[in-house]
Amino acid sequence: MKKIVTLLLVVLILTISASLALAAAAATAPTSGTVDYTKAIIVGCSLLAAALAMAFGTIGTGLGQGLGLSGAASAVGRNPEAQGKILLTMMVGLAMIESIAIYALVISLVILYANPLLKFIS
Repeated sequence: MKKIVTLLLVVLILTISASLALAAAAATAPTSGTVDYTKAIIVGCSLLAAALAMAFGTIGTGLGQGLGLSGAASAVGRNPEAQGKILLTMMVGLAMIESIAIYALVISLVILYANPLLKFIS
């Protein structure tokens, strides 16, 4: 358990430092070589928000699909004659669950490439 917590902390620190380094590189003015720290902070926070949106979105959908498949498998095990109806209902449910991951991807892409906060800074 201690190794897992340590690994998660290291990944978190690397993610934060890498996003801030990328943000500072993106906020560097090409002519003067100076850094606009307000833009760097917003870009860094945007990178972290996009990463968190994808992380939680995919963790939630993975857990939901796992529980759905587990329930369908146990239902077919109890009543094999109803396999067709269970399979159809399971496929529709999995498609609905998968749409949550697609929404998380869309939100992450909007945060990364169409960030409305950057228009107020420039």
